[in-house]
Amino acid sequence: MSFGRVAGPAAAIMAPFLLFFYLKAHPRIDILFVAPSGHFYIVSSVALLSTVIAIAVGIAGGRVRNVKVSFLSLAFISLAEVFAVHGLSTPNFLIHASHLPGVASQLSILLASFWLWMSSLSSDSQLTLWFSRGKGGLIPFWTVALGLIGLAGLLFPHMLDLIPLDRDPLKWVATGLIVTLNAMTMFRYFQSYRYSRFPLQSSIFYSCGWLVVAQFIMVLGETWKLSWWTYHFLLLASMVVMLAGLFKQYAASRSLSMAVRMLFTNDPIERITDCLSPGVKALILATEAKDTYTAGHNLRVTLYALRLGEEMQLTPEQLRALSQGTIIHDVGKIDIPDAVLNKPGRLTPEERLIIEQHPVKGYDMCRSLGFMKEELAIIRSHHEKWDGTGYPDRLRGEQIPLLARIVAVADVYDALTSTRSYRKAWTHRDAIQFLAGHKGTHFDEVCVDAWIRICERDPQVYEYPLHLISDKKSYHSPQTDQDAIVS
Repeated sequence: MSFGRVAGPAAAIMAPFLLFFYLKAHPRIDILFVAPSGHFYIVSSVALLSTVIAIAVGIAGGRVRNVKVSFLSLAFISLAEVFAVHGLSTPNFLIHASHLPGVASQLSILLASFWLWMSSLSSDSQLTLWFSRGKGGLIPFWTVALGLIGLAGLLFPHMLDLIPLDRDPLKWVATGLIVTLNAMTMFRYFQSYRYSRFPLQSSIFYSCGWLVVAQFIMVLGETWKLSWWTYHFLLLASMVVMLAGLFKQYAASRSLSMAVRMLFTNDPIERITDCLSPGVKALILATEAKDTYTAGHNLRVTLYALRLGEEMQLTPEQLRALSQGTIIHDVGKIDIPDAVLNKPGRLTPEERLIIEQHPVKGYDMCRSLGFMKEELAIIRSHHEKWDGTGYPDRLRGEQIPLLARIVAVADVYDALTSTRSYRKAWTHRDAIQFLAGHKGTHFDEVCVDAWIRICERDPQVYEYPLHLISDKKSYHSPQTDQDAIVS
């Protein structure tokens, strides 16, 4: 991960913190600004926006039936309800001065941080599974419980003297928890964003960062000073960013439930297709219209390549490029004549030369459309061979880009195990023997070994795509079939 990818988000998160310290260091600027009514309206705006987000995410969560979406909704329900208590308890606005505003403000951030952290956990974690048992009643129960607690706090504000969350040492315990929870949440969502580039993931990342900054300003600031006011505007900005992320996510899918489901899908096919850009989707449709076999083939190869890339510990950016490039690696076939592309028998040498033009045709097409270098390398070089006898550039060994070497293994494996117009499918065992027998000549030995290793450990790696994305197959004993490897 490059410094530039981290520097921008870090600067955006730290800027309000630096502004706070700048104001603190200049008393002439950091004036006392006592405005109870203004405080109430700002806090109410934060609570209102948080409520809107909670309702939108909650409705979507009910449709997709994913408890992690419910956790996301609970985070904003917590922020909305408890921060509203903070606003309603503004000193000398509706009630007399008490510890309630300080306790409510910190509690709102702590609870929101907890549920955001819960939304970032894996679906099979013990804590997620435990909360999943009561998924149906989780949001109503939590909403009512917080409402009753908030009402009790407003009616009996001095009761909270028993929980001095706004004083030492509890305020620093709360700060430590908030920093820890949000740091883990930010890391997980940022890792996901590096792969999928979903706007809502980015919004959650920034919101978590600003929650941490707001907490520090809250405990370090002096009430009613201009520097103290910054955390209120920071929380307001975080809600605006969340709404913007929801809107962008919705614009990409035209469905609120789909927009939220994209964040937490466990389906590997949705994982690939949901993060495709409109341009890539258009190329896929064009390729499928040209060659119906290519549709299933491209998706299967992408699934294989991603699992192989994960096994080889590629970065999220590399996995994203692998996904985007592999799903259209055969796009150059659009320009191949139908008579050659769909020929039922073996190809003649002349026809094979025509087929071998598709990597360059695809490369030229996608280069003009602005695809990244890593994705273009997959399209152009997935038929290169380790010994330099491949095409189109006769690259040898590590001259072949790593992602193209990974796709070469996945591509040939799928070609061999799929029924084609001119032959029947090979068995998994026969295809593996072919790959192993061509290590160091056709394929990168490291890639083949990784594929064999992961298939032995988890047969679902190859069984799931074959059964889900395939036509009916009948198997036969293998024979060397160069047409399968060429195309």
